[in-house]
Amino acid sequence: MAIIEKLQWRAAIKSFDPAKKLSAKQLDDLLSAVQLSPSSAGLQPYKILVVENPEIREKLREAAHGQAQLTQSSQVIIFAAETNIDEAYAKKYIDLIAKTREIGREHLYAFEQSILNILNNQTEEQKISSATKQAYIALGVLLTAAAELGIDACPMEGFQAGKFDEILGLKELGLTTAVIAPVGFRSDEDILSKMTKVRRPKEELFVHV
Repeated sequence: MAIIEKLQWRAAIKSFDPAKKLSAKQLDDLLSAVQLSPSSAGLQPYKILVVENPEIREKLREAAHGQAQLTQSSQVIIFAAETNIDEAYAKKYIDLIAKTREIGREHLYAFEQSILNILNNQTEEQKISSATKQAYIALGVLLTAAAELGIDACPMEGFQAGKFDEILGLKELGLTTAVIAPVGFRSDEDILSKMTKVRRPKEELFVHV
């Protein structure tokens, strides 16, 4: 399968070529794939920031322990979890379904009540934790789509989320940084991407029941 070859090719890039940038179409294709990410009930309780501003990226690099990917890459993609997932958020989503599918809102009543019941039985911490997990699913789609498109990426957790939130003004937007992924094209100096990929053998990794 072609996708297996693409996933064999992909690597968590540590050194990007700063001279190589994604075209507008490449970026749009990548973001379109992420937009189609699956999420629980389809709520997509996160927003995705595409950071290109050099000054902001320098500040983010400092808050990411000086990791060069933050300034070398073409863009930095930031997955930020929603912190205000309430009844209004759910109702807005139901409105979107009704509009998109051109159906009466009354036909979505049971689905709406199911979502509201789940949200009403979660603490704020549980909602943010769930939103963060959903953001990671979107990250997985980004990494797979990037590989398919011949774009490099590096999923990263090594950063100070609080400082990222402060630099980007996320608290005021009802968001908090979950995970990030610089995207671009690997440098010839990226040694690890030239090494054979190491993964646990299938007989150790998979359990068939």
